[in-house]
Amino acid sequence: MKGPGDAESGFYCIERRSPQQPSRVGAWCCAYMCTWELQVTMKQGKQTVVELLGHQGCYLVVDPDGSVRCGKPASVQQSQFLLELHRSGKWTLQLLDSKKYLESDGEDVFCISRSPSPYQKWLPQLAMHVHIVLYNPTHQCYARADADLDRVWVDTPVPYLEECGFVLRFRNGMYHLETSSHKFVSRVEKLAKKPSAQTAFNLNLKPRCLAFLSDQDGCVLYPQGKRGRLCLGDNPKEEEEWFVIKRCPQWVSLKTKAQRYVSIICDMEVYAGSDKVTPKSVFHYEFDPDTSAVQLKTVNNRYLAQRKFKSIVANGRRMEPETNFRALWHYGKIFLQAFNGRYLGTMPFGLVVASAMHPGPGEAFGVRLANRSFLVLRGRYGYVGSSACHDVLQCNLLDPDCIELLPCKPGIYHFQAYGRSFWSLSSDGTFRTWGKFALNFCLEIQGSNILAVLAPNGYYMRGDRSGTLLADSEEATNECLWEF
Repeated sequence: MKGPGDAESGFYCIERRSPQQPSRVGAWCCAYMCTWELQVTMKQGKQTVVELLGHQGCYLVVDPDGSVRCGKPASVQQSQFLLELHRSGKWTLQLLDSKKYLESDGEDVFCISRSPSPYQKWLPQLAMHVHIVLYNPTHQCYARADADLDRVWVDTPVPYLEECGFVLRFRNGMYHLETSSHKFVSRVEKLAKKPSAQTAFNLNLKPRCLAFLSDQDGCVLYPQGKRGRLCLGDNPKEEEEWFVIKRCPQWVSLKTKAQRYVSIICDMEVYAGSDKVTPKSVFHYEFDPDTSAVQLKTVNNRYLAQRKFKSIVANGRRMEPETNFRALWHYGKIFLQAFNGRYLGTMPFGLVVASAMHPGPGEAFGVRLANRSFLVLRGRYGYVGSSACHDVLQCNLLDPDCIELLPCKPGIYHFQAYGRSFWSLSSDGTFRTWGKFALNFCLEIQGSNILAVLAPNGYYMRGDRSGTLLADSEEATNECLWEF
């Protein structure tokens, strides 16, 4: 499973559904390969020509006899499809060269017919992580849920608020949009407490992770009125119903040993003086997978940078090397090594500087996820959650649980399950969700929307191939890394 690709692609699971046949996800070519990158190769007016790239660089290829396989095409005529979008949210894929449709009988996939039929409609499902934000290009703002008024507004330029996060749940071929307060966007104007037929929508997708939500009557959700209230209508203008679906970003706050938050004052000076979190004390935690460098971006789109005389100033630009830091994690706390090789700390009056040759207690910052009150974890084998078939937590589910985060000491959280019971840890390293006492978990950000979890027994939480969630790893291996 992967997140969204570049500006001209996206990752999808594609499922064919028809009333006559049962559905099979990823029945093509091999059971393992059910995730495809949709690559846009050209535009033909309002039509889009795409290729489907699967595992290990293999494309979806149609042979001259109409059989379908995964492999390397001998020519682009074998792998280029004309993509057609339908109001139901389904797609048809027509081979550009032969004009034949990609179809399935529920068991096999083939491409032999030029006549439209129900067997040729495919239901795409985003393969990206379900915790998302919704950006509206027309209004240039993000959607934000208002739990007090039970409304959703499209009015936020920077998605640093927890209320900008949504969980996109896929059930029985329909989508339900869950807010950060665990309510659901509904066909009626107010948020609903539980998912139902009133909260079920078609998700109409097209390349570049663009989508809009519609109901069974063909009405669509789009921002309306001066405040941009998100509600159903049938007259959107200038494609304002389209949203870009993005991963929910990781915004953090940094707290010093003196229990003060690192904040921006006078537009660019960096001090640790605030005793509460404000918009000026949250930072977008960005990670470069090639260099392992960390950058911290403010809500004003500037980066923390190390300048002259060891000072840290919030006036950096992304490409400047002075904005790169090296992060060292220790039980939920972080040490940041600046461009000059020294570690960040604070002066007695709160000014943040890069002056320490070696990290110590004064250079440790407690990290808190500023825009998350819960986690949705996905590992190599699926999502983390409880299953009716097992009494221990699993890590291979399609539909995740939301893990409620109760902040404890800086960098340490208690994990709470739905129903207000705590996570418990058994002597064999397995987890259950009926604990009576709160346990301490440490979170370590290891990449872009990637973290490792240090369990109360001192071992890292790991997803086992069997599907069982375990805490038994001494190091943060690949099985210990979780998308969140």
